[in-house]
Amino acid sequence: MNKYDMYISLIFAIKIAFILMTVSHIYMKASSKMNTDLDKKFVYWKDRLEFIFIALMSILLIYVFNPRRDRTAMIDGETKLLFYLFGFVLMITGKWGDFIHETKWLSYIQQSVGK
Repeated sequence: MNKYDMYISLIFAIKIAFILMTVSHIYMKASSKMNTDLDKKFVYWKDRLEFIFIALMSILLIYVFNPRRDRTAMIDGETKLLFYLFGFVLMITGKWGDFIHETKWLSYIQQSVGK
């Protein structure tokens, strides 16, 4: 196994751990155990794993799409899946509230539709 494949495997492991922490937090929320110490640990690690995943994916993007070297042939099925999941993570974790509430033209549209 070369370094690239090991790096991809590390990213998958981080993503799986993130999913487990997220599911655990959702379970704790559903069972009304939201402010327990265990739930706080789940949230803590979920946030850290999300940051690590985004950082590792950013490094992967820089590596694969470096304009000085053509490494696009390295994009295999696992890398495509990671890029796909990375897009969803960025869309879900985006600051949509800031965009919706602070955009002037969007507030004009909301006011005109609401009247």
